[in-house]
Amino acid sequence: MLFKQQALLRQKLFVLGSLAIGSLLYLVARVGSLDRLQPLCPIDGQFGPRSQDEIALRALQFKRGLLHEFRKGNATKEQIRLHNLVQQLPKAIIIGVRKGGTRALLEMLNLHPAVVKASQEIHFFDNDENYAKGIEWYRKKMPFSYPHQITIEKSPAYFITEEVPERIYKMNSSIKLLIIVREPTTRAISDYTQVLEGKERKNKTYYKFEKLAIDPNTCEVNTKYKAVRTSIYTKHLERWLKYFPIEQFHIVDGDRLITEPLPELQLVEKFLNLPPRISQYNLYFNATRGFYCLRFNIVFNKCLAGSKGRIHPEVDTSVITKLRKFFHPFNQKFYQITGRTFNWP
Repeated sequence: MLFKQQALLRQKLFVLGSLAIGSLLYLVARVGSLDRLQPLCPIDGQFGPRSQDEIALRALQFKRGLLHEFRKGNATKEQIRLHNLVQQLPKAIIIGVRKGGTRALLEMLNLHPAVVKASQEIHFFDNDENYAKGIEWYRKKMPFSYPHQITIEKSPAYFITEEVPERIYKMNSSIKLLIIVREPTTRAISDYTQVLEGKERKNKTYYKFEKLAIDPNTCEVNTKYKAVRTSIYTKHLERWLKYFPIEQFHIVDGDRLITEPLPELQLVEKFLNLPPRISQYNLYFNATRGFYCLRFNIVFNKCLAGSKGRIHPEVDTSVITKLRKFFHPFNQKFYQITGRTFNWP
């Protein structure tokens, strides 16, 4: 008899526990759905600061939920009209550089409730075929957003493509331009590593980095190698300065974005005239990955793709020394032009 009573008691406790867990899960889901239904708090002015009110976390959840549905094509024209959503041309573009951290920067800026990112690289200004399709084709590649939000896209090939500065200038001469850089030799090796991985996936052979970076005939740095050319930042920036004043550029330290992302993101917020919204809460270090990941809210976290942070091959130290010596005068000029100094060797 006692045994039956104990079994019955355990069964009741199990049922009560299940009901409690079910209720808790319902409340979490209910809160999330209610938050997504809240209207997004507007920001006074186009990018102006807002002292009397803060954009609540529910605004961020609303943006992630509703706008995600629109991006998937699940919204009707009537829903888009009712929510006053538009596809805007970008007010800021991450123009480069390749392997500098453009994807990380874009994803981190997307933490800000006033920022909406284009999920894919558009390659409008650097691709002649795409550019020929016209500005409306480009606009329709942009995500849905609210009029007060700022749309940002990133295509790192823009920085090194000769025709791009003039083309962007013709679209918007006052646009804000973001360039994220890393130590030039490290960036060149990272560039090589990405290409090498692609070759290996296709079972193709590829030259060692040393053979590509150094001209075998002269034993000097091979400036015809694209990974080397891309790291000569000042040469590319000078071409952009023919169309845009230096005040329209912001240089992001890609090396620091890896180790201390928040201060770099706060500088970008200030450059874009956005009210400060990204905090340490939004960034947490993932010891397994070795990188910072993103926390949008209590239930939604995101880490960058596993392809980020590839292990670099070992490179002959004499080649590294030669490259750093080669880049040094270009780096000094880059510091002078941009007004930002880096501790590059």
